[in-house]
Amino acid sequence: MEPKAFSTYHLIKSEDLNHHGTLFAGRSAEWFVESGFVAAANLVDAKDIICLKIHGMQFSKPMKLGQIACFTSKIVYAGKSSLLCNVRVSAIQNKEIVIVDGFLTFVHVDANNKPRPHGITITPVTDEDKHLYETAKELATLHKA
Repeated sequence: MEPKAFSTYHLIKSEDLNHHGTLFAGRSAEWFVESGFVAAANLVDAKDIICLKIHGMQFSKPMKLGQIACFTSKIVYAGKSSLLCNVRVSAIQNKEIVIVDGFLTFVHVDANNKPRPHGITITPVTDEDKHLYETAKELATLHKA
C-alpha cells in the first residue's frame, strides 16, 4: 500500500506555551504522537497499537500563541509488527515551512501487549516517500523495531 497522509490541527493557546512564550516541546510531543497514532489507526485497530519510540523530533523554529499547528503524519515503513511514521509540523498560515520533523515507531500488539504481525506492506511511489521509507527502514534496523 502507498503511504497516505493524515493531518491533525491544534490552536496554540497560552497553556501550551513555555517560559519563552513559544510552544512547549512537551505539548508538541503529545500532539506529535497523537498525530502519528491517527495514521497508524487508519491501518490497524487503534486498540492494538502502542507507541514504542520517538526517533527524534527536531524543531527548526518556534511556534507562538495563536498559530495553528498542522501535524501531517503518514506510515512510511512497516516491519513485521512495527509501523514507522513520519510526522511533519507546519503552521497552517504557511504549510510550506516545516517547523518540526521526526519519526515514531508504533507496534501492533495482541491482548497481552505482545508484538504480533500486522500483514501490512508499504510501497513508496514518490521520490519523497522513497526517501522517507529508506530513512525509516534504517531507524528500524538501528533500533530493531
